[in-house]
Amino acid sequence: MKVVIFAGGLGTRIAEETETRPKPMIEIGGKPILWHIMKIYAHYGFNDFIICLGYKGYIIKEYFMHYYLHNADITIDVENNKVTSHYSNSESFKVTLVDTGLSTKTAGRLQQVQKYVGNEAFMLTYGDGVADLDIPGLLKFHRLHGKMATVTAVQPEPRFGGMSLNREDVVEHFKEKPKEDGKWVNGGFFVLQPEVFGYLNGNMNNTMWEDDPMEELVKDRQLVAYKHTGFWKCMDAMRDKLELEAYWQNEHAKWKIW
Repeated sequence: MKVVIFAGGLGTRIAEETETRPKPMIEIGGKPILWHIMKIYAHYGFNDFIICLGYKGYIIKEYFMHYYLHNADITIDVENNKVTSHYSNSESFKVTLVDTGLSTKTAGRLQQVQKYVGNEAFMLTYGDGVADLDIPGLLKFHRLHGKMATVTAVQPEPRFGGMSLNREDVVEHFKEKPKEDGKWVNGGFFVLQPEVFGYLNGNMNNTMWEDDPMEELVKDRQLVAYKHTGFWKCMDAMRDKLELEAYWQNEHAKWKIW
């Protein structure tokens, strides 16, 4: 089963990093977050990736074009223009890199990779979110429900603690960063049947996958949610990048399931 990854956005909310590279190439522990996402899937045997490129997509192309050499011990014979590789800590990734346009929105990006997906079920996620997700469990859930689309629903950690006050402003209850009660959000990590491309008709370059296509799937009762209660984190802003880096450095990176 192929895995499609959105990796073309501008990443304006983390502009400190994205002035020089696309958001999925921002590093956590010395590796792009895109690599971390791919490792999650590869841990379960899903190694065939289709990456939707846009903003500074050439950097992602160059990264994978030189991946083997960057992860190998090499001897360079400058006089004879010869390179000998001695050891490579490489991955069993197969990566299809597709230029889907600088300003194309997510529905248009997905539409453009249909020819590479083919007529089979596939997975889809964003190039900025990691989780300790049970992907076999997600797939089993998707197949059991028999719908066109499954989205992973998550409850993100709020940024601040919560308090209950009485009429005299005395704190009666305090909880450090409680989960948002009953609020589930789109965490990515979709499983989709090829029929979803029927919801991408015409020119979709100015349409978000999360808007009309998903709303139509909801109307047709073809979208189900797999509730993930474990770790999930989206690198939306610089504070998120720093938090993920701290997790990695302190060996608390729960998404590191490999």
